[in-house]
Amino acid sequence: MRNLNWLLVVFLLFSCVATHAENPKPVAAKPLYRDPVYDGAADPTVIWNPLLKRWWMFYTNRRANVADLTGVTWVHGTPIGIAESADNGATWKYVSTADIQLPPEFGGKDVTLWAPDVVLGDDHQWHMFLAVVPGIFPDWNHPRSIVHLTSTDLLKWRNAQPLTLATDRVIDPSIIRMSDHLWRMYYNDERHGKAIYYAESPDLNTWTDKGPAVGTKCEGPKAFRWQNKFWLIVDEWKGLAVYRSDDDGKTWSKQHDNLLATPGTGTDDQAKGGHPDVVISKDRAYLFYFTHPNRKDSDQMSDTTAHRRSSIQVVEMKFKDGWLTCDRDQPTQIDLIPPIAAN
Repeated sequence: MRNLNWLLVVFLLFSCVATHAENPKPVAAKPLYRDPVYDGAADPTVIWNPLLKRWWMFYTNRRANVADLTGVTWVHGTPIGIAESADNGATWKYVSTADIQLPPEFGGKDVTLWAPDVVLGDDHQWHMFLAVVPGIFPDWNHPRSIVHLTSTDLLKWRNAQPLTLATDRVIDPSIIRMSDHLWRMYYNDERHGKAIYYAESPDLNTWTDKGPAVGTKCEGPKAFRWQNKFWLIVDEWKGLAVYRSDDDGKTWSKQHDNLLATPGTGTDDQAKGGHPDVVISKDRAYLFYFTHPNRKDSDQMSDTTAHRRSSIQVVEMKFKDGWLTCDRDQPTQIDLIPPIAAN
């Protein structure tokens, strides 16, 4: 009888292994997503939509394929695109642009919208924070503010409130709930050498600026917790720099090497990675980023559709020797698990 019991245990173990091998997590598409309207998807932020039971991706929708635009006009006049995934992050399809209602002084029909971040508040509303430029311009020398909006369906965004932060040239908000229950926003302050500054709020409505967080020249911060550490990833235009904090963001240590600094080999991934989002799914961490797949260092500012266009990619991060690594050339098996609180 004892031998039969052992045989049963061995059989069950092999059955579990075989079932797992037969049902691996789906492999993420490469590229993960290209915008079908302007072909300029960038600056992704990914959130679970419990109303539709889909993962949604908000992104800056640069007008990469629009002809006869001078200077950096194509990076202005940009709506916020929405894509969705019905297979837990492996493939994505276009939904629409976000219905964002702003007062006329923000630029009217010519308003420029960049790099949103979205969180679910204690009031059971979704809160969007995004950079707003009041018009379409051929250069970078114009004000930009971070504006707060709310929504009950993740599609229509209302109640616009501009935030008072360090200066009048701030972009790229990243929102995180801290251990003391305060909300913290990391953002890029262009008037202070494109350093990362931060502000805090008890309720997502009233914000107090706290000054600099990371002094390096960069943009696109993303704050998150993983492996009992507090992390900040920023875009240095030479890959993504990684900062780790062991004291809830009071002090930071910088990782020696940047993530995604070396171009990959996959489709649309043969360029440095830019402006990321991070989704933690159980014990796994997925890094969403964008590439300009046809850009080289020598012709970065060439003004053609091929050089303007951008794609979204994803790669799984690993925790090794206290720091973060990723291998963009390995297939990324992805199965995003919806957060319990959002269901």
